[in-house]
Amino acid sequence: MSACKKYDTIVIGAGIAGLYLANKLPKSMNTIVLCKDIPWECNTFYAQGGIVTALDENDIPLHIEDTLSAGAYHNKVEAVEVLSRESIEVREDFVTRGMKFDLDKDGNLLYTKEAAHSRSRILHAGGDATGRYMHKFLMEQNHHKLQKNSLVYDLLIEDGRCYGVRLMVNYKPYTLYANSVVIASGGIGSLYQFNTNSRTVSADIHGICVEKGIELRDMEFMQFHPTVFVNTPFARKLLLTEALRGEGAWIVDDEGNRFLFDYDERGELASRDIVSRSIFLYKRERGKKAYLDFSMFEPKWFKQRFPNIDKTFANIGYDLPKDRVEISPAFHYANGGISCDIDGRVPGIKGLYVVGEAARTGVHGANRLASNSLLEGAVFAKKCAEAIVEDDNHIEKEPNFEKDYDTLLHQENDKEYKHQLRGIMWKDVGIVRTQSSLLEAKNFIYDTKSKNIGRLLELRLNTAAEIVRAALRREESLGSHYIEKD
Repeated sequence: MSACKKYDTIVIGAGIAGLYLANKLPKSMNTIVLCKDIPWECNTFYAQGGIVTALDENDIPLHIEDTLSAGAYHNKVEAVEVLSRESIEVREDFVTRGMKFDLDKDGNLLYTKEAAHSRSRILHAGGDATGRYMHKFLMEQNHHKLQKNSLVYDLLIEDGRCYGVRLMVNYKPYTLYANSVVIASGGIGSLYQFNTNSRTVSADIHGICVEKGIELRDMEFMQFHPTVFVNTPFARKLLLTEALRGEGAWIVDDEGNRFLFDYDERGELASRDIVSRSIFLYKRERGKKAYLDFSMFEPKWFKQRFPNIDKTFANIGYDLPKDRVEISPAFHYANGGISCDIDGRVPGIKGLYVVGEAARTGVHGANRLASNSLLEGAVFAKKCAEAIVEDDNHIEKEPNFEKDYDTLLHQENDKEYKHQLRGIMWKDVGIVRTQSSLLEAKNFIYDTKSKNIGRLLELRLNTAAEIVRAALRREESLGSHYIEKD
């Protein structure tokens, strides 16, 4: 890569949103997709459950209602309508171009059900490897340049216009200019001690937006997945897909009691915010553990339907579906994000767009409906690509951006502060919050920002501060934001 280069479009991120958007841009458009690590180290690759689609025109109103209900009606209705209406076209696009979803014995698309869905409408591939299959498919279809090991540490913005990015590629600094820049960098998972996210998802770009005065919205609504195996030394904890409960798995305590019905009549099939909170409160109040019970599944069927979960847990000593697995909620998904319109345009910044989990489209409201995330990434990436082609973003002359951070990305104590931050976010800004816990987190964040820290840690702290600020503003519980009185 040359030290300074101009593109038509820069896409930051190589998950489903970034790759599908690039796929929808013409081959003639000089586009580069920036990948922070290796291409498959992203949340899309680790997505297990599937991708939602309205089954047909008659199912669209039901899918919309399920999405709104799960989101505590905090959703942007227009965005939800777009998501569901265009899901059928996106499904057909993937199938027509050769994406191999799982089929029944007659060769028809096989659908499953997950929590808070009123019917089975979730496509899957490779049993429990949907994200992996879709990511591989999109990588094979990509017709633009993809650059690995690319860490973006600044957006070049001046006078309401985005001109490009500054980044490190294989530890060397580069400046790239572009007519259009698309943020598709994912969420904020690495801010939390227990999370299911890729190690690359660390809230850097959100933090840059805070620095530039770009609005983040709905940041109090962080979603925690209820069924995660956290007894592992690795940063990314082991997700147990919601499709397990959709197929009939139970959540039980030490004595085998299905305690979720004490909190919601839907039991295991209540929405994620309710199930996660119920597990948290039950463990706190009763001093008991929670487990996922698979004993109702026939072993041969289980190994075929959930091959990756079966193999992963066999490697750490479990015999599924016979054994129960101890579970805990863990951070999973950012319902809020960078403010944008329905086509991904960032208000007030010409040439800047955002798609996927990084974006606050308003689809998810206060809590995401299971398996809507891959669909959101594809639907709004397609709309954003159309907007980029339509918009006149051509740059005649780039300004001179003098300030840089090449030697200040890391400082000596950053790793220790980062681990402290993750613990604070989990303890004080987690599933159940109080005013005093949020203020403790706020004090830690601002105290740490005053220390000698590197730029990347400062960006994480910027994002964490926005989550805390939003949570303090919302004094009443809603969806995945649950606040107790001190």
